[in-house]
Amino acid sequence: MYQSIIPLNGILDAEIVLPGSKSMTNRALILAVLSEGTTLLEGVLDSEDTQVLFEALRQLGLEIEHHSKLQQIRITGTHGIFPNRFAEIYVGNSGTTARFLTALLAFSDGKYRIYGKPRMHERPIRDLVDALQSLGAKICYDEKIGFPPLSFSSSGQQIPVTVSGTNRTQSATVSGSVSSQFLSALLMAAPLAAQSCDIELHVAGNLVSKPYIRMTLEMMKSFGVITEMVGDFKTFRFAMGTAYRTPKTYRIEPDASGASYFFAAAAVCGGSVTVPGLSRQSLQGDAAFVDCLEKMGCDVQRRIDSITVSRSVDKPLRGISVDMNSLSDTAQTLATTALFAQGTTEITNIEHVRFKETDRITDLARELRRFGAVVDERPDGLRITPPKQLTPATVETYDDHRMAMSFAVVGLGLGGVVIKNPECTRKTFPDFFNLLDSLRSK
Repeated sequence: MYQSIIPLNGILDAEIVLPGSKSMTNRALILAVLSEGTTLLEGVLDSEDTQVLFEALRQLGLEIEHHSKLQQIRITGTHGIFPNRFAEIYVGNSGTTARFLTALLAFSDGKYRIYGKPRMHERPIRDLVDALQSLGAKICYDEKIGFPPLSFSSSGQQIPVTVSGTNRTQSATVSGSVSSQFLSALLMAAPLAAQSCDIELHVAGNLVSKPYIRMTLEMMKSFGVITEMVGDFKTFRFAMGTAYRTPKTYRIEPDASGASYFFAAAAVCGGSVTVPGLSRQSLQGDAAFVDCLEKMGCDVQRRIDSITVSRSVDKPLRGISVDMNSLSDTAQTLATTALFAQGTTEITNIEHVRFKETDRITDLARELRRFGAVVDERPDGLRITPPKQLTPATVETYDDHRMAMSFAVVGLGLGGVVIKNPECTRKTFPDFFNLLDSLRSK
């Protein structure tokens, strides 16, 4: 299937109400499960990535009431003890679902299996599994070592401990260089392991995407667990007996990653786009994408309850050099915006995105070149120089939702852009193309 993008005539003046954050929705679901009692989650995202987690939790026997139109879920937590002790769980290509459930099931009493799409079976998980195994988890690789599918044969939350002075302490070390989701998964599940001892988690190497860890820690705090952090994201401690407390209601923010495409539309086409519900206090690191657009020449208004990006049509965009390690999910958005800028744009420190839904460096470079851009691919990023005249192109998406959405923005400013397999946006943003079309009527 193909999606032709109709260019925007005129300048933008739009307010876009976005669905909830996938990252926050899936974290909130896990935290609610780890609590006891019933939580109402508001503003939840309903997409492929969240639906596979909804279904997985139902398979484990949890009570979930999902009201899609109201963007609400009412879920009753069981302190990580699942009614169903046997389940085969399909995770699609949802990294958060696969990794968060891996840590959750590692300390559960039962036999489980996690599997997904072929691409999920190519996405590394060994760093997380090694850390969990060091805490006593019984996890086996069903096919290739270091990758899903995984099988679990746990016998509850009791783990071996070492005696340090008068304290019973168990520690684990996880690499931070491939995905911050490994550490987020360990952090959220740590209170389960802390039922019989103190827990220390150590991060080896440089941690990518630190804002996602800040999000995890802040959300854990909302569910009653305050984590002791030592050093700059190097060591995290949990006292024996640490446990979650269920908030009656928890509100999910609008998706900041999804907002990047509409903010970029204002940069590319001129005019302004406002997204209500986002602010400089957002838990989502990708809200800082607007800082990149500001450096490119856009005007940004950051209010208590909204963010607006605008650009006067007589003010050109300019290329920038930016380290996008902390907001790598918006690297594709910036790269496609760079096609409309004067000069070269350099994106660095995003080597870890090669392990996402697709290799987001090599495949992004290939698609940018279709439009005539000169692209220097580097191990950790890209150097993009737009041509004097952009060439319309049909874009291959590699079943990557962010590839489809970022290049759709190109189509707003350039006729003749066609997106292959637009359905891949259902992963995190099912209504994306409808909202994109709504810009023409605003």
